[in-house]
Amino acid sequence: MSRQQGLRDVNTSVLGVGSRLATGPAAALVQTAFARELTDQLALFKGMSLADIAHTVMLIETGVIPPAEGASLLSSLLALSEYPIDFTPIPELGDLYTNREAWLSTRTSAVGWFGAGRARRESTTTAYRITVRSSLLAFADALIKAGEVIIKRAHEFRSTIMADYTYLQPAQPTTFGHYLLGFAYSILRDMERLQALYTRTNQSPAGCGSVNGSRFPQDRKRLAELLGFDGLAQHARDAMWQPDGPIEMMSVVVAALVNLDRLAEDLQIFATAEFDLIELADGYTRASVIMPQKKNPYALAYVRGATNELIGMLASVAALGRTPSGQVDNRVFIYGDMPRALETATGVATLMSGVLTDLSFNAALAAKRLQNGFTTATDLAETITLETGLDFRMAHRIVGRLIREATQTNRTMRDLTTADLDTASQEMLNHPLHLSETAFTQAIDPIAAVATRQGIGGAASEPVSAMLTECRATLNTYTSWHFEAAARTTAAEEVLVRLARQLCGGVSCPSI
Repeated sequence: MSRQQGLRDVNTSVLGVGSRLATGPAAALVQTAFARELTDQLALFKGMSLADIAHTVMLIETGVIPPAEGASLLSSLLALSEYPIDFTPIPELGDLYTNREAWLSTRTSAVGWFGAGRARRESTTTAYRITVRSSLLAFADALIKAGEVIIKRAHEFRSTIMADYTYLQPAQPTTFGHYLLGFAYSILRDMERLQALYTRTNQSPAGCGSVNGSRFPQDRKRLAELLGFDGLAQHARDAMWQPDGPIEMMSVVVAALVNLDRLAEDLQIFATAEFDLIELADGYTRASVIMPQKKNPYALAYVRGATNELIGMLASVAALGRTPSGQVDNRVFIYGDMPRALETATGVATLMSGVLTDLSFNAALAAKRLQNGFTTATDLAETITLETGLDFRMAHRIVGRLIREATQTNRTMRDLTTADLDTASQEMLNHPLHLSETAFTQAIDPIAAVATRQGIGGAASEPVSAMLTECRATLNTYTSWHFEAAARTTAAEEVLVRLARQLCGGVSCPSI
């Protein structure tokens, strides 16, 4: 059969005679909806090949497709799975499924068995799940690597003091390592969500027929096994029309990117000349073409932009899902949008790993600012309460008055003395506090202040070491899960292709 004849036959059977359609699609429909749908579905090509091969294998095993016809169809499907150079999908033929059927019709007379017991929607939905589960694993791998870099750098800077910032104002003494480690915990939460999402995504919709099963004997458990799914999407109609899956997927992706973006936004501020706390490696920046003094943190700006883009996509996916239960809106657009979103998210996580690996921290300036600032004010107020029994609110007011007067006379915290404290206390309480020199000196020392943060989650060496150990151990569990999940799906795909070749029984691909 010639390719031209095969195309005419598919056009007739799928788009015209043999259905309720009297004529082919209008040019405007082809150039808009068909073109967009086909372009977006191209990302599903490998998944659709696996879904089509598995469906054919299952129907051969259950006796629906005769062995000879099954062998011929499998041989052509295997050839198609290599994306041959003569496979040129065109929107005039509709979506990816019908383009594949058109190509098969030029290779084998067994093409009539291709759609037995299923709608095109089943092949596409199964292909989508195969595609996004692979993309989810790639994203998980990138997040794990970002977590490893954060933990490594947090360990490196666990004793490097700096001011913590809230509202972009210096707040209390901390270390750069403690600051970074906070973002490791957000990645651990992201991985917990991602693992649960993967479990729900890796459920097989294959073998559902259209919306309520098929008269053909279809072994859905066998299909799930052949395709490496962990279980079944039980209800046939639900399996075909789930809007909540893409919404959940985008929610998990956006949550992870927002967590990475918060770090990126901080680093972009820290990299300004005004803060000058970090410097990005040259490879993650872009020079200004007009201002030679500028080193723009372009990698961090990209993280911000990509995150904003996917936030918008989350709103779009949610809107598309808000339809009657059998409406196509939530399906047509996500086939392209979701793989692209996951690819973008994976790139962001990978980019942040590189930024964090190579950035440098201005430890000398950070320490100098601590010494010349007022970040130990809370420590002084707490010391007053602990040493004198004065309630904290009054201690807070006394220290606030002390600092206000110091700023008016251009003095820093380390310039203050117990005499200054007693003067402020006298003005507010009508008596001095008589805080000891030792207690006062310890209270205003940033290094000593960090050392006192001994509670769980604190910035002192001991709790930071405990958190580093916890983060490494937890991240290792996700590393093991990722490795095992990826190995299972890869092994299933290899077994499926090997089985299909065996069932071909030596049938060669027909020549065009």
